[in-house]
Amino acid sequence: MRFVAIFEDTPAMASVRHERESMHIEYLRTHCDEIVLGGGLRNEQGGPFIGGLWILDVASRERAIQLVEGDPYFQAERRPYKLHVWGKALPDRQVVL
Repeated sequence: MRFVAIFEDTPAMASVRHERESMHIEYLRTHCDEIVLGGGLRNEQGGPFIGGLWILDVASRERAIQLVEGDPYFQAERRPYKLHVWGKALPDRQVVL
């Protein structure tokens, strides 16, 4: 199943990002077969982070929650997130970003 996780940064996240970025990136690399795309969200190019977005391809909602809540960013600061089932339009089209 495909899910989209949308994260909202709390005021504490700027320091968490600074302190745990390398652990977070390693976590994404370790789980790249399930967290197939991820990145930070900003209101404008070069502006401060306001959240993040992941696209997950996992067996269940429970697994998606495990991955979200196992992330070093989440472990340090339980930032709010929304988890939605996602269906891709044009399923025959491969997209590489």
